[in-house]
Amino acid sequence: MWYSRTVSRRPTSYAVDPNVAEVAALIGDAARAVILLALIDGRELPASELAFRAGASPSSASAHLAKLVDGGLLKVTAAGRQRLFRLASPEVGHALETLAAIARPARIVALNQNFAMERLRAARSCYDHLAGRLGVAVTDALLARDALARTGSAYEVTQRGKKLFGRLGIDLTEARQVRRNFARPCLDWTERRPHLAGSLGAALMQHFLSAGWVARSPRDRALRVTPKGCAELERHFRIRL
Repeated sequence: MWYSRTVSRRPTSYAVDPNVAEVAALIGDAARAVILLALIDGRELPASELAFRAGASPSSASAHLAKLVDGGLLKVTAAGRQRLFRLASPEVGHALETLAAIARPARIVALNQNFAMERLRAARSCYDHLAGRLGVAVTDALLARDALARTGSAYEVTQRGKKLFGRLGIDLTEARQVRRNFARPCLDWTERRPHLAGSLGAALMQHFLSAGWVARSPRDRALRVTPKGCAELERHFRIRL
């Protein structure tokens, strides 16, 4: 008589894949996720501020921060008696933004939540580049004006683009020398369309900030377009706000 039996199978070799489960476990805790998202604008924040945003006690926040540093997601620097935390790399910010694009949106139950969401939708930083409606509009304008061209999973700067970025004072050679992607699309989690990321996106946002076109919010990663910014966006990108 034929019969079958269950045979236990053991791995014949050790796994060589990256330890995704370890990183997922670090991000998967609710308090640690809030801490990471609080730092997604690329700035440094002290432990006390991160504890407040996560709704955690100082001791609990300290334990979470230690795990995130040990896991390679955060870096810490000493500033006098304070310890300032930031995301370890642009790749961490990109991973968080990608997760936000596939996560279910937060349930809006209060008016201040609605105001905060509208500010983030209008304009915000995604680690070190522009996001929200502003980031998508700028990227669309660069493509429409033939300053950028989509080539597979990246953007390339055209001859027109070299002139436009030159007028803005953005050094393309310097941006290319940074050890990261030069120009790539990043899916915007509120607009569900790509905005410009990479070292070129970072250089563009830095110009917007230093030229006074946008200003950071002290509360979150929302950006406010200034009156000067409105005029310059229309002049350089034909974006009318």
